[in-house]
Amino acid sequence: MSRYTAVFCRRRSNKISVAIPASLVRDVPHLREKTSKIGMIGRAASIFRIDEIIIYFDSMDINQRKEGRLINLILNYLETPQYLRKHLFKLNPDLKYVGILPPLRTPHHLVARNVEEVRSGDIRDGVIIKTDSKSSLADVGLSKLVTVRASLNKGSRTPLKIQKVDKKIFAEPIRKEAIELYWGYRVIFPKLTLRKVIESVDYDLVIATSKYGENVNKVLDEIRNKWSESHKALIIFGSPTQGIDEILAQENVNTEEITNFRINTIQDQGVETIRTEEAIFASLSILNLFN
Repeated sequence: MSRYTAVFCRRRSNKISVAIPASLVRDVPHLREKTSKIGMIGRAASIFRIDEIIIYFDSMDINQRKEGRLINLILNYLETPQYLRKHLFKLNPDLKYVGILPPLRTPHHLVARNVEEVRSGDIRDGVIIKTDSKSSLADVGLSKLVTVRASLNKGSRTPLKIQKVDKKIFAEPIRKEAIELYWGYRVIFPKLTLRKVIESVDYDLVIATSKYGENVNKVLDEIRNKWSESHKALIIFGSPTQGIDEILAQENVNTEEITNFRINTIQDQGVETIRTEEAIFASLSILNLFN
């Protein structure tokens, strides 16, 4: 880990989740452009060290499972280190254009490929290839498999800490929460509406972004204070056709009733509408000032 600490930031002390609509790419006709747009969301989440991306249903009248599955699939593919994708993803026509996705270059993606470059203490994501009652073999992107002195589920993905590099390489499992650096985002598709997403977890800070929200400059100090005390924060974004107010109105809820702040992070916008991916970059860049 010491080889990376000068380049990368530590993971956040508080857990930050963002909620995005299942209709995110409904207005984009071609799979190539859908893939590109979803990739921008994953890139933004990685830049600002987001822990979770939650996909919610934003329409009461349309079955959005297919839309949500596409977003879930591509975001998960993007977050997975390249050397593990062959194990974790089958051939799928929805992945046809993943070659255009931007590289994340997060710490768990930047790993040495030669055994000679591996050092004791390095952490790498691995997939369990073989296992028995006492040990497992994992692919961590090297020319040889790594031996883990634990029986782990075949096909599972887990972070592994290198213990010994010799004729064999030995490693031990490590919890993602125990890794000092930011180690990527997790994608959650609970198949719930926005209200139910907010109510399903005990968030101590919920921020809604809206064109009709309060000027963020006026409440910046309030948000900063709440942010510093928060352990689980959720930032919610609207869809290409509906803002947060309209989405929650479908569930007979006012935004103010279910959130701590309703803010406008792009004052005096020069365009009629702000795209979801644009709102994410703008909002997270402001909130990132608090860390």
